[in-house]
This record gives sequence, C-alpha cells and structure tokens, in this order.
Amino acid sequence: MKCQQCEKPATFHITELVGDAPQELHLCEDHARHYLHQADELEAPAPTLAGMLAQQLKLSQTAQELARLDKQACPVCGITFYDFRQEGRLGCPHDYVSFEEELQPLIVNIHGENSHVGKRPKRVAHGTDKRTELIRLRRELEEAVGRENYERASELRDQIQNYEIDE
Repeated sequence: MKCQQCEKPATFHITELVGDAPQELHLCEDHARHYLHQADELEAPAPTLAGMLAQQLKLSQTAQELARLDKQACPVCGITFYDFRQEGRLGCPHDYVSFEEELQPLIVNIHGENSHVGKRPKRVAHGTDKRTELIRLRRELEEAVGRENYERASELRDQIQNYEIDE
C-alpha cells in the first residue's frame, strides 16, 4: 500500500476514532512523523492514537540503532526483527523473549495489557516446546551443513529423527 501523501510504501496505518466515523490514514514514515508532530502540537485533552505514536517516534531509536535492531535474530527460529516488521508475524514463541524490549510497548499499546487472560487451545498447548525444539534443531542442521561440519549435522539429524518418532 502506498502513502496517501506520496509514492513511498505506507509503513504507518493510523485509525483515528474522532466523532462517529473512524478515519484511516496510510502514511510513509516521513509523513507519519509530520502528521503525528501536528497532532502532538494540538494538545488534545484526551490521548489519541496519533499522540501515542508520536510519543513512540520521539522515543524511537535513530536509524543506526534501528539497523542494529533489524539484524537482531531469534536464536531458535532465526527470524530477524526486520522480518517481523515487514511481515507482522513472529516465527516462534521464543521471539517474545528475544524481542521482549521492542515488543512490550507495542503489545501494551495494542491490547492495553502485556499478559494473556483467557482461554488457550487445548490441543496445541502441550506440543509447542517440542515444535520449537525441532525448529531450532533444523536450523542448526542447516548451519552445520553450510559450515561442512558433517559430524555435527549427522548428530542433529539423529536428534530430529528421535523427536519426530516421539510425536
């Protein structure tokens, strides 16, 4: 999706709840900064989403820190923070630990809380650790083959087979 002000890709999707109808805005980072800066100057009596995002942008990292953060990867599934920002999806449950500092403010802004309260799927809950371990082992196997460390690769292959047999 393109920015409503220019031809750049829209990376900020803002929905303002003002009056009866919600107003959707799709902006690039530059235009979002400008829009949020204007919203911040208006000093609205009630905090708006634009105001909260403006505050986040003020507190956000510099381009250099963002580049460093984008390279940060989960040790289990290998997803980078850049991949998460582009796709909007995490790779495994361990990503919440790997990217905890960055995800906490997002989760609180979106949900108002940072802990789950409610039902959990019964059929999936017990197998997530096993699946996560399989993801980690497969990733290590790929890395071992890439480094031509075939002894380690064969050990990992055997571990993966044992995990798959137990399922």
